[in-house]
Amino acid sequence: MQPASQFLLTLGGILLLGLITSTLGRRTFLPRVTLLLLFGVMIGKEALDIVPSVFIERFEIIADMALLMVGFLLGGRLTKDTISKSASQVLMVSISAALLTTLFVSIGLIWAGLSAEVAILLGCIASATAPAAILDVVIETDQKTPFNDLLLSIVALDDIWAAILFGIGMSLVMTINGSTEQTSTLLLAVKDIGGAVILGVLLGLPAAYLTGRIKSGQPILSEAVGLVFVCGGIAIWLEVSFLIASMVLGAVVANLARHHEYPFHAIEGIEWPFMVIFFVLAGASLELDALKDVGLIGLVYILFRATGKIIGARIGCQLSRAGRITKNWMGVALLPQAGVAIGMALVASNHFPEFRQILLTIVIGSTIFFEIIGPVFTRLAIKRAR
Repeated sequence: MQPASQFLLTLGGILLLGLITSTLGRRTFLPRVTLLLLFGVMIGKEALDIVPSVFIERFEIIADMALLMVGFLLGGRLTKDTISKSASQVLMVSISAALLTTLFVSIGLIWAGLSAEVAILLGCIASATAPAAILDVVIETDQKTPFNDLLLSIVALDDIWAAILFGIGMSLVMTINGSTEQTSTLLLAVKDIGGAVILGVLLGLPAAYLTGRIKSGQPILSEAVGLVFVCGGIAIWLEVSFLIASMVLGAVVANLARHHEYPFHAIEGIEWPFMVIFFVLAGASLELDALKDVGLIGLVYILFRATGKIIGARIGCQLSRAGRITKNWMGVALLPQAGVAIGMALVASNHFPEFRQILLTIVIGSTIFFEIIGPVFTRLAIKRAR
């Protein structure tokens, strides 16, 4: 079969799958994210191995494109009206869930016999969530509820706290190891987050005024998508967080573009096809052998991460006087974990090659678990919180 024919057949098949999974997702207890991942596993190298290598080789680009749109849409939820209603809850719950997860996982892994250095790194990595999976589960429910709005606002901030904790954790481990590079590590973390915020603001300010002028009241498709991709390209070039940059861009446009009816219609119209391709290829790229190597340490990581998210979110809800339903289910909704955690593990393993095997084994193995099972719990939490 010719490469072009193989490419188009695969792409068309994956997109048509999105229609089937949406139907199945409405009729089963499994969210479409999990169904797409499982289908990806079935057609990937772990099973039928029918996905052309060109797709797997380009997965990183597709993932970046999907996550840029996710970041932009999440940032668009952080409007003045939304924040004014739940600012204390968003901050308290997001910070508490991130901190408690890091603390629980670190202590649990030290108790299980890991060195303090590895336990700290894994604890910081555990605080990250999967914004794409959580956003898609919320969109799939097709309901605008206070719980859903609060969940998406928390997710928008969650990976920011994870990046800060990871930078602090890396510096702390370097101090324990007697390294003199801890200052530069903190500076890299500041650059990653601060640079992304500055970039999002610098692009968002003119975009808030200029977009939506060609077609009165709404940005056209090429305008909206082009803006997001330019933001991502510059962020990757400058080596700052493209996810945070796109979130800030979305927040700035949403809050300052007064002439828009709603500045995200165009992105929401095209985001789903990218998400379908993203999740199927994510499933096809999973290496299930990592699950066999997780062992007791991996089970401790999974158990203590879940406990940290649930208890941390509950304490944050208690401090911010959130309702009983939110208190009971917010932590459960935050369980998915995906690519951000693997990215952190790769960075940590490059700085500490002696820990590379244990870091990647545990993070990749647990990510497979949380990526497939996590959205099921998110969907359950959303249903129970109605």
